[in-house]
Amino acid sequence: MFENYPKKRSVLPKEIAAIYESHYASNRSGRTAAASLSQRLERWMHRQVAADVRVKREEMGATLEIGAGNLNQLKFEPHSTIYDIIEPAAFFYQDSPELGRVRHIYNDISEVPTEARYDRITAIAAFEHICDLPQVVARTGLLLTENGSLRSAIPSEGTFLWTLGWKLTTGLEFRRRYKQDYGILMRHEHVNDANEVRTVLQYFYQRVQTTVLGLSRGISIYQFYQCSQPYLARCRDFLGIS
Repeated sequence: MFENYPKKRSVLPKEIAAIYESHYASNRSGRTAAASLSQRLERWMHRQVAADVRVKREEMGATLEIGAGNLNQLKFEPHSTIYDIIEPAAFFYQDSPELGRVRHIYNDISEVPTEARYDRITAIAAFEHICDLPQVVARTGLLLTENGSLRSAIPSEGTFLWTLGWKLTTGLEFRRRYKQDYGILMRHEHVNDANEVRTVLQYFYQRVQTTVLGLSRGISIYQFYQCSQPYLARCRDFLGIS
């Protein structure tokens, strides 16, 4: 199973590679009209992931966020105190006003100590980007406390509604601004579609609950997954851990 992993990311043309970091910094900070609209819609994902914090403020333990980017999830979680992140691109978070709230920063999930345990592992618009997603999800299962959960929100990559949405907003703005095809950048970034993400989550977790922003998984913009009760033996076997 998962013989197509780890995936290989497509190579960006030099014209797009040259503006890659500046575009993402601009996009994540909502500096353009399309980016601002996108961020307003993305609040749904952030709120879904943070819903457990709002319900159980006094009981919150440690959180590990995968693909933390510019740390914009933290403003949705003012009561989260022990907060570690995984983010290989320092340019995203280095100027964030939330950086002081972060305890540990890791470049990769393999750097997280095996004895570490988290009540929550979160990922917002991250799993669609990860080339070796099964390896990452398997490790989350081993890093959770007994009653912990993996909370992941993703765009509905691979569906008509999601594709139409970015083509009519960010895609048009990107072509007007850079004279380049945004679809090339999307294919470079989104190596996993929504169905692939769901398949991986269901393989490593016994309990996978789904909420969508839309009518169904096939007709939606975003999807949220709350995963608990990992198959620990399956996680260990996949990672080659005895």
